[in-house]
Amino acid sequence: IDFDLILEKVKDLNVLAGEGISQIEHTPGGARLRQPEPLPLTLYQNGMVMGNGPFRPYEEPPAQQCLQDIVDGYFPSELQLHYPDGV
Repeated sequence: IDFDLILEKVKDLNVLAGEGISQIEHTPGGARLRQPEPLPLTLYQNGMVMGNGPFRPYEEPPAQQCLQDIVDGYFPSELQLHYPDGV
């Protein structure tokens, strides 16, 4: 696994998702700016953890698909249902 490539692609995806850009959140008395909540991705030698999820060995097909999506420059398909605007 090319960890440097994965980290580079994650940085690129973060920029596309609007990293560092505040969003307007409407409140009863007006509005305020807020930063989107990040979703941590921890890479280990033998697997990964995304958010508060379980440890996933790289040999498992869903973990492989997630990393392949990232390397291909796509938002991981497994996250699209819960984060349709990115994360």
